[in-house]
Amino acid sequence: MKNQKKLIILTGPSGVGKGTVIKEILGKDKNIWLSISATTREPREGEQEGENYYFLKQEKFKEMIEKNLFLEWAQFAGNYYGTPLSSVNEKITKGFTVLLEIEVEGAKQIKEKFPESLSIFLLPPDKAELERRIRNRGTEKEEAIKKRLLRASYEISASNQFDFELTNHNVDETAKRIIKLIQT
Repeated sequence: MKNQKKLIILTGPSGVGKGTVIKEILGKDKNIWLSISATTREPREGEQEGENYYFLKQEKFKEMIEKNLFLEWAQFAGNYYGTPLSSVNEKITKGFTVLLEIEVEGAKQIKEKFPESLSIFLLPPDKAELERRIRNRGTEKEEAIKKRLLRASYEISASNQFDFELTNHNVDETAKRIIKLIQT
């Protein structure tokens, strides 16, 4: 992939506010394009095919893995997630900065393959706030919440493997800090 500096990785535990911060970033900088990931999980209420995710059957996802059609992919909470390579290359070629919102394992894969990319780990103010955010979504059963919280502890322990660690106290301020990192 050419121009790796146009590839921005944003990761962090589930519930940290990645999606909310990204909406703010996209509203402030029209030269940043959010990569749309593929997943085998069921859509949440209000999510649209091709807008939030590409929702794929597991068989199709595995076929794409075999054909090396993902920039990265990982299995998380019983589902597959991945970044389709073709759309990322297309946007970078057109001059966009591509922002990847991906889970930690996928972020590590990309950083390893593309060391010039910018990687940012978004941290919660504290674990209690993270749990509050996940529960307030109201989209998951208790077992899934517990899995996400357990996974979050592991992911947070890996935060120092990324270029920058930012704590998401305030969405607007966090978005501004990320844009500043992208532009420098």
